[in-house]
Amino acid sequence: MPTTTSQPAYKRILLKISGESFLGDATRGIDFERAIAVAGEIKEVHDLGVNVAVMIGGGNLFRGRRGTRIGIDQGSADQMGMLATVINGIALQAALDKVGADSRHVSAIEIKSVAEPFIRRRVIRHMEKGRIIIFSAGIGSPYFTTDTAAAQRALEIGCDIIFKATKVDGVYTSDPVTDKTARKFKSIRYIDVLKKGLKVMDATAISLCSDNAMPILVFALGKGGNLKRAVLGEAIGTRVY
Repeated sequence: MPTTTSQPAYKRILLKISGESFLGDATRGIDFERAIAVAGEIKEVHDLGVNVAVMIGGGNLFRGRRGTRIGIDQGSADQMGMLATVINGIALQAALDKVGADSRHVSAIEIKSVAEPFIRRRVIRHMEKGRIIIFSAGIGSPYFTTDTAAAQRALEIGCDIIFKATKVDGVYTSDPVTDKTARKFKSIRYIDVLKKGLKVMDATAISLCSDNAMPILVFALGKGGNLKRAVLGEAIGTRVY
């Protein structure tokens, strides 16, 4: 368990953020001012000397589940969702440019005009040179969520931890928005997340992290520098171990 110091508790992290992180006050699309705010928090952590990779979702633009509800087959709907994450990846890279951070956008779908392909050694080299990595398009295949992609990429590039940024400040016994009696966990085991059916990450991602002892910290992004506090080892959110 990390301790609070003025130095980072981790050398290399993967931050999993949803597309909804870019919504701001909107209900759909991208609020670029909000994207810049997220980019500022990422740069603040990167400036501490931490290697940072970001896996981004696309729910602010399109979700595969939404597509299947209107009659699109699962494979096609997931491909549309993956392309939505590429758009968010472009937006985040533009926001990081705005705040003065060097980054590389890496897509699991080959789309050379806007992003590099995923080559593990190249990504690690970028990070060693001080570049922030933006992962989009999940792992490039339908039926796999960006949660699972985050777990896989974190393991492939040797991260110390996955930071799962959400709207709430940790993992609760039930949805704290609708259930005022919901209790927050300070920490919880992988197996208990699965047994209790808690909405941390999907079961495949949790199992992958469990099998490889990859810790997960769930916390609220955009609340007064929470990302920096998490990197410094402060006791925020919920740790899954």
